[in-house]
Amino acid sequence: MSVLFPDTRPEAEAVLLDLLRQAPPWRKLHMVAELNRAVRTLALSGLRARYPEASPEELRRRLADILLGPELAEKAYGPLERGQAHA
Repeated sequence: MSVLFPDTRPEAEAVLLDLLRQAPPWRKLHMVAELNRAVRTLALSGLRARYPEASPEELRRRLADILLGPELAEKAYGPLERGQAHA
């Protein structure tokens, strides 16, 4: 069995994996949604630290670059405005 969590005892990992396998699909989707929300929150926090003067709109646009990639984000939301060039 492969080790997914190197800092966890194999017995504990086996219990966790068994619980995840037994979880209903709605619970698994909820867990994924919570992880996605956490990733967005962390990414926005990092963007605020890197661009403290950025407007909420600029931060959302920069978040799109992270989540979608710059090329798709530009197609979907347009280019970053002048003065908002990638750092």
